[in-house]
Amino acid sequence: MLGATPVAVSAQPAPDAVALAIKADAGGKLKAVYAARGFWPLWVRDGALSPAADTLIGYLETADLDGLEPRDYDVREVRAAVERARGGTADDLAKAELALSQAFARYVRDVRRAPNAKIRYLDEELVPKKLSEAEALRGANLAKDIGAYVAQMGWMDPTYASLRGALADRRARWDRLPPVDIPAGALIKQGARGERVRLLRDRLGLPPGDRFDKPLGAEVAAFQAAHGLKPDGVAGAATVAALNRSPAAYDRILALNLDRARVLPGPEVRHITVNTAAQQLVYYDDGMEAGRMKVVVGKPSEQTPLLAGMVRYAILNPYWNVPPDLVQRKAESGALTGASMHRLGFEALSDWSARPQLLDPSAIDWKAVASGAEQLRVRQLPGPSNAMGKVKFMFPNDLGIYLHDTPERVLFTKNPRYFSSGCVRLEDAERLGAWLFGKPLIAESDAPEQNVPLPHPVPVYLTYLTAQASDGRVLYLDDAYGRDGLDTRQVASR
Repeated sequence: MLGATPVAVSAQPAPDAVALAIKADAGGKLKAVYAARGFWPLWVRDGALSPAADTLIGYLETADLDGLEPRDYDVREVRAAVERARGGTADDLAKAELALSQAFARYVRDVRRAPNAKIRYLDEELVPKKLSEAEALRGANLAKDIGAYVAQMGWMDPTYASLRGALADRRARWDRLPPVDIPAGALIKQGARGERVRLLRDRLGLPPGDRFDKPLGAEVAAFQAAHGLKPDGVAGAATVAALNRSPAAYDRILALNLDRARVLPGPEVRHITVNTAAQQLVYYDDGMEAGRMKVVVGKPSEQTPLLAGMVRYAILNPYWNVPPDLVQRKAESGALTGASMHRLGFEALSDWSARPQLLDPSAIDWKAVASGAEQLRVRQLPGPSNAMGKVKFMFPNDLGIYLHDTPERVLFTKNPRYFSSGCVRLEDAERLGAWLFGKPLIAESDAPEQNVPLPHPVPVYLTYLTAQASDGRVLYLDDAYGRDGLDTRQVASR
């Protein structure tokens, strides 16, 4: 019996050989970073570069999506080092490893730079700071799976990664199609024929023809999903309008929202995000979403501001300090009078100090209050009808903005939910309190204004994201506050 023909096997460098080569080649700040991990590689697994290397290069080559310049990251040099390392020596792998880490650190630092998102930071510790190489590499160092960490852009809020993917898909798939104008008319659907079908096929880059077939239906549905429309594969008025609209409008909205999402921390930071445009709150812990709920936010005339602060304590059985303009309106309408104060659970106070005096309602000049000649401080006592509900969560600020419970449960069945005077009303304050404090928040008595300090303050971000991307679909929300600088009603999904 003849012996089998020997097969040449390419030996892969041993992991310790790569580590020794990294130790020899690393210099500057990177040397300290790798020394802390025993010079063990981040990007090399089982003697070969991990797929995370190609993912990173993809980010660098498309850094313009982040508002950055790809040429600032020496992409050609990084790619050349990676190509040399494929099947190469331990020294080649070490050089590629260090080139990847250096490019990654610079890219993460720049993507996380402080953008012009017009958000107000209430606490100095939340103001974005320029990251060092060690800080930029920290998440990658701690990641259990470097491939998943890089693929998911684990150093950014998940919203940022999904919006970036949506913008990349737009530019690659939709922005390059021919600008063909389709006249208004009847629904264009499966089986239809004629000139408008021909124009629709041209607009979506399909082979010429005048018949609406299955490939056209699939392409229409894909276009709809990417443009915030119901992906039913039928070209109705809204779809035709979107097809006729300049791609620049969608690109600009995505770019604006990328900048807003840039200020949000990655999921490894325990924090709360409130998106006023979606009237939704999400909280994160241990690198993942821990929960979400509906919220009620400020009316367009009394907008919830863009803020970042630290939730430092809760107040159980809170008072509600009625806004002075509302006091005036209630007095003017006759809803608030000396006779109704006690029955409605309100009391009048002498001033806005920490220790005001209670006023006798019968001694108040209600006509002067109704006319605006006198300003009166009124607060609502704790109880079932108190506008603050059972608890409010405080991130101290001079705007009187906080997260709070509410007795008006019916508001959470509505959409959209712009009903407050700027504060954020919670669908499930009890659940959020249990997450914040690690246990149920229970008042010790019926006494008002029981302050409960939060042992470890938690960041909260009040943001405004008018675009959301998930599972290949993009939703464009109404710009109810007019902050996008363009008429997003033309592209809104609602």
